[in-house]
Amino acid sequence: MPLFMESPPADISHVIQLAVAPVFLLAGIGAFVNAFAGRLSRVVDRSRHLESGMQALGDHNARAAAYRELDTLRRRARLAYLGIALATLSGLLVCVLIVFAFLDHFLNLDTPEIVGGLFVAAMLSLIGALVAFLREVFLAVRNLALLRGRKEE
Repeated sequence: MPLFMESPPADISHVIQLAVAPVFLLAGIGAFVNAFAGRLSRVVDRSRHLESGMQALGDHNARAAAYRELDTLRRRARLAYLGIALATLSGLLVCVLIVFAFLDHFLNLDTPEIVGGLFVAAMLSLIGALVAFLREVFLAVRNLALLRGRKEE
């Protein structure tokens, strides 16, 4: 018996069609990671700007406000990093899922549990990334409102 099962072209086409949906998911995950990386870059730039201007702040209240903002930026950076890690893990799981789907077809492994488990794990990881993204956005908006309120005083 050959290692690879003989597959008619129609079966191979069907497997490729099934693999296309996860590829679109990968494109979405990639765009999401890109958005997160942009947000992380902005947080890092703002942190560096605040840290470099700390010496010029003579007022104790202004320094305390800068430290509070730096703390918020640190939490935002941590959430962005977590989101990037979880989204990347989700993308990796989708890639492994595609590989298993092809191996399942060509080697006749009959492992739908593995493919299903990989999909569930990828979705859970993506949900975690989306929650981290939402939390980071909430922190950013809350910090913006606090800064705006402080400037009006």
